[in-house]
Amino acid sequence: MSKKVLIIEDNNDIRENVVEILELAGYKVFEAANGRVGVELAINNIPDVILCDIMMPELDGYGVLYMLNKNPVTATIPFIFLTAKAERIDLRKGMEMGADDYLTKPFDDMELLNAVESRLKKREAQQSFYSKSLDNLNLLLTKNKGLTELKRVIDERKTRQLKKNQVLYYEGDKGNGLYLVVKGRIKSTKMAEDGRELMTGIYTSEEYIGVHSFLSNETYSETATALEDSLLCLIPKDQLDELLNLYPDVAREFIRVLANNIREKEEQLLQLAYHSVRKRMAEAMLRLNRQYTCNAESFKISREDLAAMAGMATETVSRTLSDFKDEGLIDKKGSVITILDPARLSKMRN
Repeated sequence: MSKKVLIIEDNNDIRENVVEILELAGYKVFEAANGRVGVELAINNIPDVILCDIMMPELDGYGVLYMLNKNPVTATIPFIFLTAKAERIDLRKGMEMGADDYLTKPFDDMELLNAVESRLKKREAQQSFYSKSLDNLNLLLTKNKGLTELKRVIDERKTRQLKKNQVLYYEGDKGNGLYLVVKGRIKSTKMAEDGRELMTGIYTSEEYIGVHSFLSNETYSETATALEDSLLCLIPKDQLDELLNLYPDVAREFIRVLANNIREKEEQLLQLAYHSVRKRMAEAMLRLNRQYTCNAESFKISREDLAAMAGMATETVSRTLSDFKDEGLIDKKGSVITILDPARLSKMRN
């Protein structure tokens, strides 16, 4: 079956040339002369790759990417910006929003074909990796052998790649399902009335995000952002509703996850209310240390994220880290922290 490509470009000559090249290469091509039509075509046809100009009438390329990222069906489609040389300075914005690649005009036939083919190959590799990383979810499903409805959740799963610092969803957004972290780390944050950011959780491989919003049928109560390049699985809300109604074992699993999240947040609130600065910093670093299973001694985190996690000012973080380093508890090089004496840190938080 031919792969589908959507080209969104207001320049007729460029658009027609791209369509001709891709069709000759065996792709099925859809075309749009502006962003608004492009979004409609993407939703109605679900292409395998999207090529999109930045500067366009009615809805520019940034708007197209934003609209498609908000829709769980189109959020995982590889997205390539087409940009003139004069616009390359604006590419950082597009890449931070989640674009996968870009082509600079004018480009030749091979540049176009290589960009499309490389995105398709990378997506297939991610899906293969993702399939091997769902052990926990598969174990949950095999408890109900022969239940085709549960198998459908696995067969129709969708993945989404986030770049470092890219937002998965904002506080107040409507929940569209449940996310499972396949690879990477995601932080959840809330904004205090005084404008300070408080980190409420860090989610790593095989952990769920958005459980509370899904089970309570409410908007997201936190903002979720990638701490590093990450890969996530989206299980759409309608599939989950059906799954939970039919199979109590699955419902109990998500209730257990929610209960654990609530317990962790209660412990965090107690620490913020009653622990000293040193105790809070020790607890935050030990918590981060536990999440780096590949390297149990070192982890990387910005001063701002550590401040949000420990509930203190960045200046206080700097002073406390300097004290810990002087006392031989840690070593710090840039944003990489190495715990030298975990036993003493553990005693400090008690």
